[in-house]
Order: sequence, then C-alpha cells, then structure tokens
Amino acid sequence: MEEVDVEPTTTPIPGFDSNQKHLGFVWGPGDILVYETIYKASGGSAGGCPFVHEVRKDEDIYSPILRKLFNESHHIFVGLQRIREDLPMYHVSSLELIWNLCEVLFIDAAPAGSLVLHLLDWVRLHKADVDEKAREVLASESPAEHQAYWDVVISYVLQGRMDEARQVLVKQAALQPAARVMFKLLDNLLMKMPIFNPGETQTLTEFDVKWRHWREEVDHCLQDQSFASNRHLEDICKILVGDEDVLLEYKELLSTWYHFLVTRLLFSHPTVKPTELHYYAQVLTTTLYMIQKPLDSILLAAFEFDIHQVIKDCSIALNNWWFVGHLTDLLDHCKLLQSHNLHFGSNLREFLLLEYASGLFTHHSLWQLAVDYFDHCPEFGRVYLELQIERVPLDTERKALKVIRICEQRQMTEQVRSICKIMAKKALRNNRLGSALSWSIRAKDAAFATLISERFLQDYCAKGTFSDLDLIDNLGPAMLLSDRLTFLGKYREFHRLYGEKRFSDAAKLLLSLMTAKIAPHSFWMTLLTDALPLLEQKEVIFSADQTHELMFCLEELTSGKSVPTPDRPMQVLGYTPPYPLSNVCFPFNLLIHCFIICSNLYSCLARG
Repeated sequence: MEEVDVEPTTTPIPGFDSNQKHLGFVWGPGDILVYETIYKASGGSAGGCPFVHEVRKDEDIYSPILRKLFNESHHIFVGLQRIREDLPMYHVSSLELIWNLCEVLFIDAAPAGSLVLHLLDWVRLHKADVDEKAREVLASESPAEHQAYWDVVISYVLQGRMDEARQVLVKQAALQPAARVMFKLLDNLLMKMPIFNPGETQTLTEFDVKWRHWREEVDHCLQDQSFASNRHLEDICKILVGDEDVLLEYKELLSTWYHFLVTRLLFSHPTVKPTELHYYAQVLTTTLYMIQKPLDSILLAAFEFDIHQVIKDCSIALNNWWFVGHLTDLLDHCKLLQSHNLHFGSNLREFLLLEYASGLFTHHSLWQLAVDYFDHCPEFGRVYLELQIERVPLDTERKALKVIRICEQRQMTEQVRSICKIMAKKALRNNRLGSALSWSIRAKDAAFATLISERFLQDYCAKGTFSDLDLIDNLGPAMLLSDRLTFLGKYREFHRLYGEKRFSDAAKLLLSLMTAKIAPHSFWMTLLTDALPLLEQKEVIFSADQTHELMFCLEELTSGKSVPTPDRPMQVLGYTPPYPLSNVCFPFNLLIHCFIICSNLYSCLARG
C-alpha cells in the first residue's frame, strides 16, 4: 500500500508575521514553546516580542470528557500486563470503528465463513441509525405507509438482519391481501437464507453448497418475474443475489464504502478468506468510491492486513497517542508485532507508549496514570520516569508525598532526595521550621538540616521557647545527621531533664554539650546562663571538677582560647531529644562572680 502523504496541520501564532521575523522554538515533553526572535526575515535585527506561545499536540488530554476514557484504558492496560490474555475491550466514539475492525481481523483472526459474520456485527455496531428509524416507523399510526418504511426494510436486508426485515414486511403484507402470496414467497427466501454457524458440525464446503442452492432459488424467482409487480420486493430479491446495480441505487443507505463492501461479501462471497479481503476492498475503492479521508486509508490498510501502516496512519491522523499506544500494546501481546522493531533502540510498542505517557505527565492529575505505562516499558521507561517525575509541580505536601511514594517504590533515591530538598526550602521560605526540618531529614541533607537547626536556636534565643516540640522530642537517630541537629536534640533533652527535676543528669548533659564541642560557640553564653539555676540549688549538683570545667569554658569564652582538655575522660553523650528552660540574661560580671564563689565552695568541700 502506498504511503499516505498528509500535510501537517498549520497552527497560526497570534500577532506573528512570518514575512517580517524569524520564529524560534524549544521542544518540551508534550508541547512546543514558540517565540519571536530579534532577527528579521530579510536579515538584520529588530525588537523582540515579550510573548512566549505554547503549542500543544496532545490537547485532548485536557478534555474532561476524555479523562474517563484515559482512566478506563489505564486499568485495562495494567490488567493486560498482568494476565496477558484477551480481555473485554471498552470502545469509545469514532475510534471504536478502527479498534473493532482490528479486533475482528488481527486479534480474533476470524476464518472464512465466520469472517463475514464478524464484519456484519462490526457494521451493525456502527450503523445503528436504522434501529432508530425503525422505532419511528413502527410507532407511527400506519407504519406500512410511512415514508421511511421501505428504507427500514431494505436497510435491515443490507445488514443481513433478515428476521427484523421479515417482521417489518408483515405490516405491508397486511395492507395488500392480493399480494399476500408474493410477500409470503419473499418471506420464505429471507427465512431460508443460509448463515454459517461455526458452532455446528457443518463444514465450510457443505455451507457453500447449501448457499449456492439457495442462491439458485432466488435467481429462479427473478427469472420468473415473481416480484415484477412490486418494485421494492424485486429490489430486495436482486440484493439477495448481489446485483451491484441495485446496490448502487441504495448507496445512500449503505453510506460508506466499507458497509458496501461487507454487504457485497454477504450476498456474493460469504465464504471469503481473510487473505482475499484486500482484493475486494481495493476493487471497490478504485472503481466506486474515492479514498479521501484519513479514516478510509486506515480501514483500507486494515483490510490489507498491513498492521504497521494502520498504526502509522493512526499516528498521523489522530491528535493524541492514546489509541495507537493501546492498540500497539494489544497487538504486541498477541505476538503480531514481533518484526516491527525501530532503528533507535526501542520497539514500536514501547516508543508509542512512551509518547503517550509523556503527554499524560503534562496534565495536573493524569500524570499518575503515566507511571504504570513507564513501568511496563522495559528499555527506556525508567529513564523517562526519572526525567518526568522531577517536572511534576509540587503544589502541596500531600502531592509531594504521593510523588515520593512512587519514587520509593521504584528505588529512585536521587529523585526522593531532590523532592525532599525542594519541599524543605519551600517550607523554610514560609517560616514552617518543623516541616522544613522534617523534609531535610528525609532528604538526608546535612547542610540544610544544620541551617534549620540554627533557625530553631535563633528562635529559642528570641522567644525563650521551642516550636515543634513533638518533632524535636522524637528525632531519635535522625539527630546524628549533623552536629547542629545533634546539639538541638540534646539541648532539648537538657530542658526536659531539668523540667523533671533530674538536676544531676541535666548538669552532666549541659557540661558535655560544651566540653565535647557540640554546642556552637555563639550559644555558650546561653548554656552558662542555664547552668546558674543548677549552681544555686541547695544540694550540690556540680562537682568541683565539673565546676572547674565550667570555669574553663567561661575562660575560653572570654579569652578566645580553646577549652583545655579535662584531667578525667570526658563523658560520652547519650543521644535523645531536648526542651527549653531559661533564657534569663545575667550581667556578664555577675556570672563570673557566681562561678568563682561556687568554685571556691566546691574546693572547700573537697578539702573538708
């Protein structure tokens, strides 16, 4: 079959004159960004245009009507990957015509005899206006005198629906008692017309012999001019023998070349083989009908059993990849596309599914469906998913969690970290420190966790209290992500111990935060201030050595020298969470005085 040469659709750009300026563009995943350049068509430069235009190909994915279609077909697609058996298909609008024909010819692969019956069902499914017209005729006061009466009868005959035709003919026979014998004869011919039944034991040869005998009987009636007195009955009889001139007279009732083809096969070649279809289709389309529409080219390619051409023509004619993607997937599962591999690394099925899924990813809600399509593209699906998932707008935390769950299920670690970092920065911009810290921990971003921990400590210094206590109290091993986060967690633990009046444990932890150099140097004054209430307790909390260590820290804070290493081994911190205590500002000289007094007191106690 010759390749169909279809001119691409022209998309006008508002306010752009191609005779005056050049147009620049950038490809996107499902669209093209178009902009005016500063260059004139005749050379030189001119002022640029501030507008960028978006040109979409898969515009149908934004149709609310088609969203249900995309969701339904997604469920069928996923099910097909799992069970790899024929499934009941759900057909939609105009695409149904092509899909059903492909089912009959490629998937069901109906043999001779059954083939015509399947094609009749296909025609009846898509030529249902005769039933609506029949209801209108039969509902009238006098059906036999209705102007559309004979159109209904002959339409039923053309579709091979002999029982319905006989039922409607009874109305006319009742009005013409004198012609009752003639109506009875035609009724008998319609009733006796052989129909091949693949479920019976009758062979195709036996059916062919029976059909030829019936055909001779109909011919005999015409030669005897049994219906000469009634033009309509005679036309019906001529249709039964496949008279092409009469069929052409009722061309309007047949409406399309493929309806004409199936009717001709029914009355002239009921045992046609699948391999012979292309011959009858080509004869019809080159003599009686002209192929003008892309749909006709697609159907003709199907009748020629050119699967690759069907897919190619559909890709050109349809404005989205839904149809060709699912059709190709179904044909691939039926082992009908094994020889159609592409030259750039992927087969035809995967290429079309990748294109369809990429288009879905540009939609605000349908993007989730695309994930399963990428999953079932073994060669490039993972790469496409990694690229597309990062482009999903993270409008809400719920959506971000949904994207992360998808990534985690597929061990996409880098994408998870990237999303968590984005959400952490967004939360920090909105001053939601708890959420920002939670996202940075999930991203395992030590630098950002340090930055947020600093913000928590700054807020504590300004307000005297911590926010998001539930989060800080339950950091657990996550506090090890960075030193500053560890300090935040431990400092909160110090406040919790103080609040529980476990002063000795609180004192040890406070001292460890400074001597182990976990606390930021800028926060030492606050820690020394927090030590004062413990020094003022009636019972001795700090030992003489611990008091000296506090003095060393104070000395280093005032002199800028490093803290000296204590004589005894430093206590190892046990890691848990924190809570705020005092933020009282003491004059610096008073603080020094307090430490000296306490140090002397502990020294005396030690000597005594």
